Amino acid sequence: MADDQLSEVFDHIEIRGLMSSGFAARDHWVARGTLDHPLKFIAVARGRAWLTTDSTGSPIALDTGDVAILNNQAWLELRGGAGDGPPRDIDVTVASYTSLREDDADHTGADVVLGGHVALNPVGRTLLLQALPPVGHVQASPAATHLRYRLDQLLDELTGDRVGSAFAIRQHGQLLLLDMLRAYVDQAELPPGWLRALTDDRLHAALSLMHAEPAKPWRLETLASASAMSRTSFATHFRTVAGMPPLTYLNRWRMLLAQRALRDGDDPIGSLAPALGYTSVSAFSSAFKREVGESPLRYRHRLRDEKLTR
Repeated sequence: MADDQLSEVFDHIEIRGLMSSGFAARDHWVARGTLDHPLKFIAVARGRAWLTTDSTGSPIALDTGDVAILNNQAWLELRGGAGDGPPRDIDVTVASYTSLREDDADHTGADVVLGGHVALNPVGRTLLLQALPPVGHVQASPAATHLRYRLDQLLDELTGDRVGSAFAIRQHGQLLLLDMLRAYVDQAELPPGWLRALTDDRLHAALSLMHAEPAKPWRLETLASASAMSRTSFATHFRTVAGMPPLTYLNRWRMLLAQRALRDGDDPIGSLAPALGYTSVSAFSSAFKREVGESPLRYRHRLRDEKLTR
């Protein structure tokens, strides 16, 4: 779709779903560990588990097909199974999903847990972390059939040890991320922010205009008319959903485009300014520094220096 704003933003923030861990366990077990990525996800592919993190309070029950999205959590604990005696201890920081191949292929009677993280560029980390709650529970509801199917495909690749499995796991990890975000958007009341705005049907037309022509000096009346709302109703609804006024959103969209252009392209600052709706380089530079915290030129040089030192 030409006006798929969510995909457009995903491209700009370079979002990727990466699988990193997994284990199968029978009887009584407990898995613990500290988290080294700001945005993690835990999926129960088989069985059931109880999740606790530093902000959940009481444990959350994760059934087969459920996914938990962990936003800036320091640690997690998962419990499952039953039985007498002390539980089997599992360190989630070293539980590689390759160990799943050592178990029987169908994991009969086992709880199977998969883990991964969401990789983002610095802009994406700011946007997505602000758009999600500390712990998001995506349930395997009848409407989330794509999510359950994706987990089955992923588990099949993780245990199959077939030619090209590493490539397939990367692709399924990316699609699992999309499926779980889609399911979460359908199930949850998202906090105000860009993710909620981009999935709001009433704002779709106005966002399409701003995304398609960011340099245009959009007026509130024009955007409201495109959304079939009065000026006041549109402004109120936009602020409620996006957490900011429409023209503030437009400015932040321009800054997102600017950061990608400075990071990936060679266009001079003088040509970026009018392309993004600024009447002068100084106006663009001031807006950029106010939003990002440094001048456009310094931002470009810093990112290129960081690439050279990697």
